[in-house]
Amino acid sequence: MGISERKEKEKEIKRNDIIDAAEKVFFSKGYDLATMDDVAKEAEFSKRTLYVYFNSKEQIYFEIMVRGYKLLIDMIESSLNESGEANFLERIRLIGKIMYKFNTIYPNHFFAIMSYENSEMDFAVGIPDQSREECYTLGEKLFGYLTDALEKGVKGGEIQSEIDIKSTAIIIWSCTVGLFNTVIRKRHYIENYHNKNSEKLLLEGLDFIIKSIELKENEND
Repeated sequence: MGISERKEKEKEIKRNDIIDAAEKVFFSKGYDLATMDDVAKEAEFSKRTLYVYFNSKEQIYFEIMVRGYKLLIDMIESSLNESGEANFLERIRLIGKIMYKFNTIYPNHFFAIMSYENSEMDFAVGIPDQSREECYTLGEKLFGYLTDALEKGVKGGEIQSEIDIKSTAIIIWSCTVGLFNTVIRKRHYIENYHNKNSEKLLLEGLDFIIKSIELKENEND
């Protein structure tokens, strides 16, 4: 390994060390209360060193979301590959199940992604275009699983052919994010007061949304 390669590797190690430290700080204190001083202390670097690698606290948060997106995408891709040629409804339900499972395994990353989905953080000051674009790209990849399932549903005669794929995907995604915000944040209330299982309620919600675009058997005749 040459000198330049070694330096690049050292930079990448330091960069990841900072993100690791930021995860601990942000997840324990909360993003709003956490400071760059807190991250520097946790990483055992000077604050000046942090700004060599990141422009702002917002940029580091974007890097944490990128980690979360990558973990979630890996889980979805593995499950879709294992499921083979599942029909439209099964694929949508599978995506919902994996997202719920992701929340149980990586709750802090899930919360980071959901917070981003419910805000306009990408327009915050101090976020470089590269960080923003990487987050967009991963978010669009996640969104692509939904549009792909819809396209397969239309071709397979499972859903109405006249729907606009992108509009329908945006509506389903928005409803799904809303469902997750309810069943995750109000999980204890839902389970204890209404005696409803959160995961089952989520899947029932997805089924309810999907029924509005499903092609009924007699419509195929």
